[in-house]
Amino acid sequence: MNRKTKIVATIGPATSSKEQLKQLILRGVNVCRLNFSHGKHEDHKKVVELVRELDEELETHTALMADLQGPKLRVGEMKENSELKEGESFKLVNREILGTNKEAYMNYGQLPTDVKPGEQILLDDGKLRLEVVKSNEVDEVETKVLVGGVLSSNKGVNLPNTLISLPSLTEKDEADLDSALELGVDWIGLSFVRSARDIIELKSIIKKEHSLARVVAKIEKPQAIENIDDIIMVADAVMVARGDLGVEIPMQQVPVLQKQIVQKCMAHAKPVIIATQMMETMIDNPVPTRAEVSDVGNAVMDGVDAVMLSGETSVGKHPLKVIDCMVKIIEEVEEGYEALYHHERIPEKNQERFITDSICFNACRLANRVDAKGIITMTHSGYTAFKISSQRPLAPIFVFSGNKFLLSMMNMVWGVECFYYDKMVSTDHTIADIKYMLKKDRHVKDGDIILNTASIPIEEKGSTNMLKLSYI
Repeated sequence: MNRKTKIVATIGPATSSKEQLKQLILRGVNVCRLNFSHGKHEDHKKVVELVRELDEELETHTALMADLQGPKLRVGEMKENSELKEGESFKLVNREILGTNKEAYMNYGQLPTDVKPGEQILLDDGKLRLEVVKSNEVDEVETKVLVGGVLSSNKGVNLPNTLISLPSLTEKDEADLDSALELGVDWIGLSFVRSARDIIELKSIIKKEHSLARVVAKIEKPQAIENIDDIIMVADAVMVARGDLGVEIPMQQVPVLQKQIVQKCMAHAKPVIIATQMMETMIDNPVPTRAEVSDVGNAVMDGVDAVMLSGETSVGKHPLKVIDCMVKIIEEVEEGYEALYHHERIPEKNQERFITDSICFNACRLANRVDAKGIITMTHSGYTAFKISSQRPLAPIFVFSGNKFLLSMMNMVWGVECFYYDKMVSTDHTIADIKYMLKKDRHVKDGDIILNTASIPIEEKGSTNMLKLSYI
């Protein structure tokens, strides 16, 4: 695989058959996303079983991400053609009623106690805008319509200015999380993250369940932007979820924030995904718009680890064409945009991983100087692979590990290709063995220069402390 930027595809009715999944993987999908906002647990279980079956058949390592819905706020059932008119009064109540142009039910019981006069409430992805006038602090909030329009059933609600008291994991999320961990997924996506505490709480549940799943923090609320540095520190990966984010903050701020978050994630060696509306017109059309092509291309230029597809592959008419288009865009940009590569970061002295970080830094720097055809890392935790990847070397990163879970989990990380290897006899024997494997599979050829990183003594599986440069 020459492509370094990974592709995340959401699996749904359009792609859940074994043949469709096989085609997605063969055409370039690295991560299959299970959206727990839709579908039953049995549906997701079937997809996981098929993906693992295909990995065996195709000798691939596809990552699986379970995306939790989070506290999604919605209005209830609405009478047809309920049009909210600018300047008029509109009430949100927590009694289940059939909504009209005067009032509607909202599935968030604490709304009357959480909102304050002057705060805004956005409906239907921000198409309709309300301002809180007053609340009885029990079961009713009176608002004034700032931007009107027709409000239909079950539309989403955003509260950009309100500190909501809902926990980050709802009852539904807890049940979905149990199911996802039982299925052995690699990544858990946490929606509507507000602070580092949300991530820490989820990680503690995962640990109690003796799972190795890593956590993706989805950035889609203003509070997450305020706490972004703390969130990046504790999360295992970050997703810039531009859908809700672009509703909750002024949409013109999203492009700059996207770039800033990508840079921060790379600096902390945390994978970062760009999501939402990347190729949205391809849900119906066989070709993307030029703006969508530029959007995907710009994300790749920024250095993201992965670009994500949602409706395009879950319910779209052309899921395989979308992957083909995305692969072409990524390959073209990676070949032609030199500024994507060589983001070397000098490690800080006197910190716990200074030796390992120094090996990773010098491996990337040396690989660039000698035009190495591969940086090979043997890792049990994945740390060296994350660290080397974050510096975006031009040389492919080949990860060898006896930790089977790592092989699929790492498939979301930029530039990384994983191989199972558990014969740790001696350092020299292992390096010779790995060279032979890579040459046999035509990843490298005679005369190529490669770099190996490892820990010595190798059988102790300790911190990386060795760098070796050699010819094939």
